[in-house]
Amino acid sequence: MQEKHNKLTALLCAVLMTALTGCGNLGIKDTDGLDNGKEPGAGHAAAVSKKQKADDDQPTKEEDQSDKLPIPEDQPSYVVSLLCAGDNLVHDNIYNEAWHKGGDTHYDFTYAYQNVERYLDGTDIAILNQETLVTDDYGPQSYPLFATPTANGDHMIDIGFNVFSMSNNHVLDMGSDGLISSLDYWDSKNVVHYGAYRDEADSENIRTMEVNGITFAFLGYMEHTNGFFIEDGEAGKVVYLSDEDVVERQVRAANELADVVIVSCHFGNEIENEINVVQETMAPKLVEWGADLIIGTQAHTISTCNYIEKPEGGQAFCYYGLGNFISTMYDLRSPVGLIGKLNVVKDPVTGTVSFENVKAIPIISHFEADSYDGDWYNCTEYPYKEYTDELFERNYIEGFNRQCVEDCLSYIPDEFLSIE
Repeated sequence: MQEKHNKLTALLCAVLMTALTGCGNLGIKDTDGLDNGKEPGAGHAAAVSKKQKADDDQPTKEEDQSDKLPIPEDQPSYVVSLLCAGDNLVHDNIYNEAWHKGGDTHYDFTYAYQNVERYLDGTDIAILNQETLVTDDYGPQSYPLFATPTANGDHMIDIGFNVFSMSNNHVLDMGSDGLISSLDYWDSKNVVHYGAYRDEADSENIRTMEVNGITFAFLGYMEHTNGFFIEDGEAGKVVYLSDEDVVERQVRAANELADVVIVSCHFGNEIENEINVVQETMAPKLVEWGADLIIGTQAHTISTCNYIEKPEGGQAFCYYGLGNFISTMYDLRSPVGLIGKLNVVKDPVTGTVSFENVKAIPIISHFEADSYDGDWYNCTEYPYKEYTDELFERNYIEGFNRQCVEDCLSYIPDEFLSIE
C-alpha cells in the first residue's frame, strides 16, 4: 500500500505543477515488481540470501498489481539457469573411438555426448568437473595417469559448458609441468576455470561471473591428489580440503564478493553411494562460512543431495556426488551419474537469492565390446529415461542391469529425482 501512496503523492504534485506552470508531463517508474517473462520453475524454492526478506516488503494479495510497469528491457532478469555435471573421465576407449570417428585424422567426440547435450540448451551457467588434464603436450594417456586431447576440451565448450572445475585427484598426474600445460589451454578459452592454479597468488584470485544481474563466485578443493604433490620451487598450486584455515578464509571472502558462492569438492569414497566423514563434516562447515551451492565429485557413482540450513537464515544446497559424466569404468555402480539443474532467482530489491526447480537427472555411461578382439566401442552416455532393456543387454559390464541403477537412485530424495 506504501507504493500506491507514493504514486498518489507524485500524481498530486504533478497536477499542482501543471496548474502553476502549464507543463503537465508526468512519468512514474515502478521498480518493485519483477516482470521478466520467465517462469523460474515450480519446484521447491529455498532461500540462500545474504539477508532475510522482510515480511512487509511482500505485496499483499489485495494490492492491485495492474498499474505496475515491467522492468525496462535493458535491466537484468535476475534469473539464471544453472547446470552441473560430474567427472568427465576420458578413458582411452573414448578418445580412441573419437579418433576413429574422425577418420584417423582428428578427434570427433560428437558421438560420445550427443544423447545428453540437449540438457545444456539455453543454460546460462554450465559447470563440468574436468577429471583429467586437458593438454596435447603428453599425447593422449589413460588410467592411471591421464592426459586428454584438447579436442575434448574444445568439444565440451562447443556443447555449452562455460565453467570448468579442475579440483580433482588427477590434476597432478603429469606433475607440475602438466598442470601448467593444462592451465595454458584453459587460459586460451573464454571460460571460467578454477580449483587448480599457477601459484599461491593465483589461488587467492577468486573467480567470479555475473549473469543476468547475479554474481557467482567459484572455488574448488580436493581430498587428495593420488600421492602427488607440488614440490617447493615448482609452479602450480592446489588447495586441499584439509587446509581448513585457507578454505574458510577463501569461502568467507567469496561470500563478500558474490550473491552465490559455488564450491566444488572432490570428496567421497570411490564406488560408494554413502557419504563419508569428510563429506558429512565439511559440507555444513562450508555453508557456515558462506557456500550456497556445493558440487561433489570423486566417488565415480552418485550420492544423495539435500538442503543445508544457513546460519543467517535460508538454505544452501549440496550435491554430494554427481558420479561420472562419462567414463568406461566397469564397476556395477560406476555407469550411473547425475546432471544437476536448478534456477537461481534474485530479488533485486532485497538481494534475496533462491534456488528453484532443483533437479537430479540420472544418466548412464554406456560402452560395448567386440566379441572377437575385445575392443570397446559405442562409448557414449544416455539419459536413464532412454536407456532400454536392449542397451542393458549390450552394455559391456556383466551383471549391470536396471536394478543396479535403481539401487543407486534410491539415495536421491524423490523431490529432486527427475527422470527425463
